[in-house]
Amino acid sequence: MPNPFLESKVLVALLVAATLALGWILLPFWGSLMWATIIALLFAPVHQRLLARWPGRRNLCALLTLTLVLVIVILPFLAMVAALARETALFYAQLESGQIDPERFFQSVFMALPDWVTQQLTRLGLVDFDALRRTLTAALSRAGQFMATQALSIGQNTVEFIASLFITTYLAYFLIRDGEDLAHTLRRAVPMAPSHRQELVLKFTTVIRATVKGNLLVAAIQGALGGVAFWFLDVSGALLWAVVMALLSMLPAVGAGLVWVPVAIYFLVAGSIWQSAALVAWGVLVIGLVDNVLRPILVGRDTRMPDYVVLVSTLGGMSVFGINGFVLGPAIAAMFMAVWHIRLSATSTPT
Repeated sequence: MPNPFLESKVLVALLVAATLALGWILLPFWGSLMWATIIALLFAPVHQRLLARWPGRRNLCALLTLTLVLVIVILPFLAMVAALARETALFYAQLESGQIDPERFFQSVFMALPDWVTQQLTRLGLVDFDALRRTLTAALSRAGQFMATQALSIGQNTVEFIASLFITTYLAYFLIRDGEDLAHTLRRAVPMAPSHRQELVLKFTTVIRATVKGNLLVAAIQGALGGVAFWFLDVSGALLWAVVMALLSMLPAVGAGLVWVPVAIYFLVAGSIWQSAALVAWGVLVIGLVDNVLRPILVGRDTRMPDYVVLVSTLGGMSVFGINGFVLGPAIAAMFMAVWHIRLSATSTPT
C-alpha cells in the first residue's frame, strides 16, 4: 500500500534534484538568462499596453516590444562597445608611447603645492609623496593595461559575444511573451502565505527595476555629461573616461568625481585656470545635480535600502559576479532584508 509520507519525501527529493540539474545545465548561460529576465521585467509595462491595444496577439506584441528593445538598448550598446574598444586601445598606445605620462602629472601636482604644506606633511609623516607618486603611477599603468586587455578580449571573443547576445535576445522574446504566466506559476510553487509571497515578489521586482532603470539611466546621463565636458576641453580619450564615469556613477557615495576632480586639478596645476573652473562648475552644478535630483525620482524610495547597504552589496556583487553583480548584489541584499522582515513579522505576531 502506498505511503503518502514517503511519496511526498521522494517527490521533494526528485524536485530538488531536477532543479539542481536544470541549474547546472543552464549555468553557462546564466548571464544571458539574467539579462533576458531583466529586459522582460523592464519592458513588461510596454508589452501590457500593446496587449491592451491588440488583445490576443501575444506573439506580435512580444515581437514589437523586442524590436523596441533592439532599437533603444541593444544597438546603442553595440555601438558603444565598439567605440570603447577603439578608444581603450588608443589610450593604452598613448600610455606606452609616453604621450600620456602619469608620472609627470603627479609630479606637477606635488610641485605645485606650497613648500610649507609639503614640509609640514612630510615632517609629520602623513604623506610620502615619492612613494605615493610611484604607487599611483603604477596603478594607472596597470589600469590602462587591464582595459586594453579587456578590449582585445572583446575583439577576440566576438563570436562568443554575439552568440551570448543572440541567446539573450531569444530568451527575452519568450520571457516577454510568457512572463506573466511563468511568474504566476512560480508564485504558486513557493510554499508561503500569499501576503509573504507577494512581499517577496514585489521587493525583488522593485529592486531590479530601480537598480537597472534608475541607476543605469543616471549613470548614462552622468557619463554623457562628463564625456561632453571632456570633449569640449579637448581631454584625450573622452569616450573612455565617459564610460569610466558612468561605471563609477553606479556606486552610491563614489560617483564620477573620481574622474573629473583629478582632471580639474591637472588643469589648475597646468595653468589652465578657466578650464579648471569650468570643469568644477560643470561637475558640481550639472553632473552632481543629476545625481541629487534624478536618482531619487528614477530609483525612488521604494527599495528602502540605506546607501551603505547598496554600496557594499554592489561592490561585493561586482567582486563575486563581475559586471552583473551591480544588479545581483543589491537584489540579494533586498531579498535578505525582505526575508528577515517576514521572519520577524511572523515571530512578533501573537498566536
